[in-house]
Amino acid sequence: MTTDDRPEPPYLGDEAGTLAGFLDFHRATLLWKLEGLDDEPLRRPMVPSGTSLLGLVKHLAYVERWWFQQVWAGREVTYPWTDEDPDADWRVEPDETTEDILALYRGECDRSREIVAASASLDEVGHHPRGERSRRWILVHMIEETARHNGHADILREQLDGVTGE
Repeated sequence: MTTDDRPEPPYLGDEAGTLAGFLDFHRATLLWKLEGLDDEPLRRPMVPSGTSLLGLVKHLAYVERWWFQQVWAGREVTYPWTDEDPDADWRVEPDETTEDILALYRGECDRSREIVAASASLDEVGHHPRGERSRRWILVHMIEETARHNGHADILREQLDGVTGE
């Protein structure tokens, strides 16, 4: 991996800035774990479930879309999965390039940042099919979701080439 230039969360920020800062740190960590790898190892399934580094990125792009665009902002959005194929967001299709998936992830993160920045209060609620969630809850959940998948990415990367990191 190259030089670590991930953004540090603010040490003295307010609540919203601190939560957004930690989420941005973990988003950057995910992309950092991919550095130096070409297309083949990024696509290579590394565990029996078929999980690959690029599949993790694709999955997290759609997690961003779900929580920020649909639940937080109440927008109608689409996803690749269906009832018959619930794991489609984990699978890298033959016609999807690494650049496509990285652009998808970066674009979803950009839209998420815009949605958070436009919010007046973390006490406002988003509408989830299983009940309302505060916007604070959504940010905390996205930090833990992204950080958890970064742990998976760290293990997958170590299996590929021995590179480890935070």
